[in-house]
Amino acid sequence: MESLESLINASLNDRTFQRLVLSQPRRELKNVVQKVTVRPIETSTDLQFQWTGRIGSLDKHETLSDAEFLDRVTSDFGNVFSDAHLFTQTANFTIRKQPGRATKFKRTSTTKSSPVEIPHNREKNYLIPAGSRCEFLIQAGVMRSDGQIRPAMYHKFRQINRYLEFVNDILPDLPKQGTLEVVDFGCGKSYLTFALHHLLTQVHRREVSIVGLDVKSDVIADCNRIADQLHLSGLHFEVGRIESYQPTGPVHLTVSLHACDTATDDALAAAVQWKSDVILAVPCCQHELNQVLGQDVLSGVTGYGLLRERFASMATDALRARFLDVCGYKTQILEFIDLEHTPKNVLIRAVRRSHDSPKEVASRQKKLDQLKADLKLETWHMERALKGTDR
Repeated sequence: MESLESLINASLNDRTFQRLVLSQPRRELKNVVQKVTVRPIETSTDLQFQWTGRIGSLDKHETLSDAEFLDRVTSDFGNVFSDAHLFTQTANFTIRKQPGRATKFKRTSTTKSSPVEIPHNREKNYLIPAGSRCEFLIQAGVMRSDGQIRPAMYHKFRQINRYLEFVNDILPDLPKQGTLEVVDFGCGKSYLTFALHHLLTQVHRREVSIVGLDVKSDVIADCNRIADQLHLSGLHFEVGRIESYQPTGPVHLTVSLHACDTATDDALAAAVQWKSDVILAVPCCQHELNQVLGQDVLSGVTGYGLLRERFASMATDALRARFLDVCGYKTQILEFIDLEHTPKNVLIRAVRRSHDSPKEVASRQKKLDQLKADLKLETWHMERALKGTDR
């Protein structure tokens, strides 16, 4: 007879898990949760699991990783709860486990007519397809050696491919020949930096010189280790800060993904100074405007703390886009990936224009000035960074 843990593991590995219900707490236990329901959810980082415990009419929610989820099931089933009901896309299982009695096991066909909406059910024709070995994804722990995506990393896999779609879109705006020069600010663990190298070198057969920059020396050492181990030509990582980095030549593509707060502004300002052909930026936390925004700016909205924070975040990205417009870029604000549990889902894409008439520049400057006036803002970090007063 299969155990509950092995059934859950199998459903996670083949991506058919839908829901688990634990019930019938042991009678001798007092003041315990009467019922637990576990469902898969998407977070800002990966696929996780919402553990919901019912006490009377109240629900208590926790978010667990796949390892934490399995550990909790192993600990609670049989010791706290006697009954388990596992629902998958292919079958349903009921298991009863009581001390001193034989475990009862029942399997029934599923009653679900359509799969639950979790990340793997939205798989499309990805630039890096699932099922095909990709060495950097295996090294990063996103993919198993057989090419299958680890269930807990499916969100990261989708994020990587969505990012590559954006890069694919701007390839016509980069030089058609020669080495492509790329700087990735705040690269972190560099999932997306490795993905960018893979797309440019393996899919499009371009020569590249990609520099990943981050302040964490241990992270940079690990990234360089992987790059060396996989013999990835034209890719290296350096320890350094955005505001002090100086490229040795032209930069064709500048990337800034999840650089915190005003670090995104520093990255955008640097890219503008270098006259980078294309800029791709995914902002992270944004505090500057929230701290300086006047109380009388849309007070009906900003009088509420949560809404003020979100408004300030949107206004910051609007300022960045308008400023890039003024600096000679055709700028768009796009949805990075359809995350359900985070508002940090914006990608700023800026492509350098070949020509701007004085009238067009004046029109864009007027729009930026009007936005600053609406926000009652005299200046802000990206303007100061570009003028050099913050450097």
